[in-house]
Amino acid sequence: MKIEMQPNEKIIDTWTILYETPKGDKYNGKLTVTNHRLLYDAKFDVSAKGMLEEALFVKWGSEDFVVIPKLRIREIEVSKGFFAKKVILTLDNNTKHTFNYGMLNVDPIANAIKGC
Repeated sequence: MKIEMQPNEKIIDTWTILYETPKGDKYNGKLTVTNHRLLYDAKFDVSAKGMLEEALFVKWGSEDFVVIPKLRIREIEVSKGFFAKKVILTLDNNTKHTFNYGMLNVDPIANAIKGC
């Protein structure tokens, strides 16, 4: 994934993770968390642009990304079931965006999003 960084932006980490849109569509891809944004590169089923608010969809060159500015995040919830550990984001427009890491620990992802 080629990311165009903003001034003073730094990558914190990247994870392969499932993403569930506010409408319930699910995508498998890579989540990159920076100090300013979350960038999601949907590797499978890239029809996300039709399912998401236009402001969260960007295209760089030939690649499609979902971009969530950290400033739009109002709440970060961590849900830990046995088979599904999730980070659920509520944005300023009350939409919920879910990142499901399966049985793996989501704490590093939540901490990166929080900026810890």
